[in-house]
Amino acid sequence: MNTERKVLLIDDDADLVAINEAVFAARGFTVDKAYNGKVGFERARDGKPDAIVLDVMMSTNSEGFDLARRLRGDDATRGIPLVMVTSVNSTVPFTYEPDGVFLPVDRFLEKPVPPETLVHEVERILASLPGTGS
Repeated sequence: MNTERKVLLIDDDADLVAINEAVFAARGFTVDKAYNGKVGFERARDGKPDAIVLDVMMSTNSEGFDLARRLRGDDATRGIPLVMVTSVNSTVPFTYEPDGVFLPVDRFLEKPVPPETLVHEVERILASLPGTGS
């Protein structure tokens, strides 16, 4: 197993980021973090994480959606797996399914997501990538 996995957490909730950071670090991940989409995009391009965990509602109600599309449209970040975690469905009930266009993510999870479940989902995605194995 690759012990040098890197995850980027992008969420404006500093407490949630800290909790998730601790659990990812305990599972052997290097963790980078950003608290808004602008910094998140820069960290994704510069840091080349293995996976990104992304909130939807940050500076705006759609910032995460916008960032996911921007990440998928950029050559340097388009192949990085994205896990979107949000409570948007409790605010605006809607059924979201990853579709490659409006919601170009690998997984869409409704908050609250236990940190261990989030780490497991990221590990599953990384294990399914060609050349990574489990």
